[in-house]
Amino acid sequence: MQQFIIVTGMSGAGKTMTLKVLEDFGFITIDNLPPALLPQLFTLISERPEASRNRGVVATVDVRNVSKDFVKVIDDISMAWGGDVKVLFLTASDEELLRRYERTRRVHPLSHGRSTKEGIRTEREILAPVLDRADIILDTSMMDLHQHRDRLLKEFFDKDGGISILISSFGYKYGVPQDSSFIIDVRCLPNPYYLDELKNLTGEDEPVKKYLLDFQETHKFIELTKNFLDFFIPQFLNNVRGQLHISVGCTGGRHRSVAMAEWLGEIYSKLYSGVCVIHRDKGHGHQ
Repeated sequence: MQQFIIVTGMSGAGKTMTLKVLEDFGFITIDNLPPALLPQLFTLISERPEASRNRGVVATVDVRNVSKDFVKVIDDISMAWGGDVKVLFLTASDEELLRRYERTRRVHPLSHGRSTKEGIRTEREILAPVLDRADIILDTSMMDLHQHRDRLLKEFFDKDGGISILISSFGYKYGVPQDSSFIIDVRCLPNPYYLDELKNLTGEDEPVKKYLLDFQETHKFIELTKNFLDFFIPQFLNNVRGQLHISVGCTGGRHRSVAMAEWLGEIYSKLYSGVCVIHRDKGHGHQ
């Protein structure tokens, strides 16, 4: 069995979508499995490797089935196998979760006798220990179905075995990614948005990069950021469980943050395997 993935997280954050995508690409999927049955499932599949269809197994766990010993069950499985057991935690902002429940008119699993907002708050409290244990945290607040699918494919089908360092750009006007490990704010750099010839370009375009590099403060910012990350990255990867997500933000997530994320991606992809760069908001606006 190549991978054993346990998917959990906030209700409404995309567990069903995740299950469908991974099933389409060869995983055996089990929906809403009680944690007490995870060891039996793992043992059954491990003894019949042909059943994993060369990909592995994905099991989702709903908040209603998360018990106090859930984290211990996961750790016991990891120790028993010593293989690629990963916990994928899906989350989204409270505002986005509320919008999704209003749009679908579904009832939050913990909102019986209380408001949806109260149900979401209670769910976050229950899942806090699981969030701390998660190997991968995926914030789907600003993702459409295509972006969600693309991120999963990069995570679980990358030729180097997945993403160890994710560098993403975002716009503050659209919200800070909740799954960030570290945030770099580049709003202090000159803004290409105010030049007509650059306004409709992005930080992936050479004219925007050249404009930013014409300023000494950009070079100094890159130098100081690299000095810190050269210390921070190995410390994080060696001492903290899970994936490192470095988020780079500017006002609209189109110019400065995109360029900086690209530069950091170029630097650290030469030093580490599994480095991925994504741009969350470059198509949303023009700042």
